[in-house]
Amino acid sequence: MLLKVGELARQSGLTVRTLHHYDEIGLLKPSGRSDSRYRLYDAGDIARLHGIQALRQLGLPLADIAKLLDDERAAPAMILQQQIAALEEQIRQAAELRDRLALIREGVEKGQPPGSEDWLQALSLMATYGKYFSTAELRQIFDGWHKIEDDWPKLLAEVRAVMDRGADPQSPEVQKLARRWMALVHHWMDGDMALMQRWGEMYTREPSAHGRRGGPPTDMMHFMQRANEYRFDLLKRHFTMEELSKIRFVPEAEWQAVNDAGARLLAQRLGTQDERVRAVAKQYQGLLMRLVGGDPALLRKMVGLGNNEPLLRSGSPLDPEVRGFLVAAMEGLDPHAT
Repeated sequence: MLLKVGELARQSGLTVRTLHHYDEIGLLKPSGRSDSRYRLYDAGDIARLHGIQALRQLGLPLADIAKLLDDERAAPAMILQQQIAALEEQIRQAAELRDRLALIREGVEKGQPPGSEDWLQALSLMATYGKYFSTAELRQIFDGWHKIEDDWPKLLAEVRAVMDRGADPQSPEVQKLARRWMALVHHWMDGDMALMQRWGEMYTREPSAHGRRGGPPTDMMHFMQRANEYRFDLLKRHFTMEELSKIRFVPEAEWQAVNDAGARLLAQRLGTQDERVRAVAKQYQGLLMRLVGGDPALLRKMVGLGNNEPLLRSGSPLDPEVRGFLVAAMEGLDPHAT
């Protein structure tokens, strides 16, 4: 049985124009012509059209479809391979979308809906994140936010204040903020340097993420980027990435408590060998040991560089005079005894 082009169009759900186009590009040429020059399609042509439609549903371009169908020996295996690959990709995309929607749903169930953002904006932001992170990584990032969510807004407010005063990103006061900024992000990302690097890359390349969900606005990001790059470049000159990966988070309040205690003893003009001074020095050494992941060699290296590098000294959590006082009192203390 031969079908005219109009009959084939009705049965296949395609338009006559589409079938004409397939003929023009050589994808589906009719096997015959009527006396009136109408296109006529036989059973083989119809079978080929079914193959074309199946492959089109998989998203293959017409040029690739033609190659597959014209290679009679390889066509069945290649078509199956393409179908399996396409289905696997669809499953992967569906699983990613499911998991991303689950993250949004979990936020709503915890009483943290997108706020004034509508759902399309929330999904758009999730799509931006998805360019750089897998769903598992996003879950790690979102789940870790609670660790810094109280401290982060306070830090942003302090950064805004120094920006308003026109402070230099390399100044001691900004470098103190840079140290805290890097420490909080480090704590948030569980010390995963690759994750932190990609987060920074995303923030640099994606303006749509700026100022969203606790993120800094664009001008603040650029300001702190300069401050952090200056500090990180110095750290990389003296420490390997393996050493930097050992760094752990120590809450700012603990540094401040040691600083205040040391300042009181310094004001009393006590000597560095005084038992009270040595006790606070031991507390300071304990915080430093936690900071370097319990590595005594790294501790010695960090203390030494802090003595010789003005930037590291200015960015220290302790006031310079208090730090020098307690470092001197640490002389001879066993770091393992903290």
